[in-house]
Amino acid sequence: MELSVIELFLNASLVVKAVILILILASISSWMLIFERWLYINRVTQEFHDFEEQFWSDSGLESLLIASQEDDHKSIGAEYIFQVGYLDYKRLSKEVDADTVMMSVQRNMRAALNREQSLLEKNLPYLATIASVSPYIGLFGTVWGIMNSFRGLAGATQATLSAVAPGISEALIATAIGLFAAIPALIAYNKFISESDSLSANFDGFKEEFSAVLERDLKSNQS
Repeated sequence: MELSVIELFLNASLVVKAVILILILASISSWMLIFERWLYINRVTQEFHDFEEQFWSDSGLESLLIASQEDDHKSIGAEYIFQVGYLDYKRLSKEVDADTVMMSVQRNMRAALNREQSLLEKNLPYLATIASVSPYIGLFGTVWGIMNSFRGLAGATQATLSAVAPGISEALIATAIGLFAAIPALIAYNKFISESDSLSANFDGFKEEFSAVLERDLKSNQS
């Protein structure tokens, strides 16, 4: 008799049921995280391109700072690095020498860059954990289910394929769900890590270019 997936789950042992439920919850949480990370990284990417275009539009650093602070949303990415660096520059440029100013500005922008990198990689280790652990959890459920199936044959008068097949089928569901949870998480993790590294490199490049702009501006003001 053919059994549906739901019937196989209902007939499974408590351990196999627990394994399947854990994997289903892991899959749901990973998909929620994938969607959240996709939205965030897309937003950061778009805002980086928009801000970079504004930065090189010759509108002036002061007007760019005012515009960035008037935005309703919280500054992220290169815009946040710009705000940190320029506010520190304005605070120190008339009080201390050029070298001290630039050391402070670069130090604060590095801290801002590290913050943005952390935000880009937020919760990605969780995706990596799901991708690496889920198949093994599923395999554990499968092994446990198969052990129960063969244990049940010990009291049977005749060992046939039809007698053991349902138990093996319900056990193999755990492996299938483990792979279902792991594969999307692994693909998403690799994609997001690649995009995060690319954005981090862009932010670092912007930080260096902005430092050069501030250094030129500082020397021209103090000359």
